[in-house]
Amino acid sequence: MGGLEQRFPVPYKNLSVEIKGNKTDLVVCRYDDHFLVMATQIGTMGTILQARKEEGFTVQPTFNVSVIFGKRDEPMLPAITRQLIEHISSSGSSMPLVLSLGLKDHSMVLFYNTRHLEGHCFGCD
Repeated sequence: MGGLEQRFPVPYKNLSVEIKGNKTDLVVCRYDDHFLVMATQIGTMGTILQARKEEGFTVQPTFNVSVIFGKRDEPMLPAITRQLIEHISSSGSSMPLVLSLGLKDHSMVLFYNTRHLEGHCFGCD
């Protein structure tokens, strides 16, 4: 898989980026059956979400996003998760995503900056 370190036992990539003036630490792990992405600006895991592509008979794919632990009343967290699972799916992978978001700011600017994460971490070959 392009872009991820092939270290035992799980390929991963970690990096730090600045998003809206906040240092954001990112870790992306690719397990055999799912992706795990952790993004934190506060040094903790924060809210944990799960997303997967639903198999069906429709032409357009549908995605199921749910909060496993943490803030259930923050609409931007599922939106960020949905954007990442859509990117993973469009790259040819059907693996689910577990996403941990410990963020100071859940605004639209952060939503658009997830494209930065996609460009650095997901090379689903």
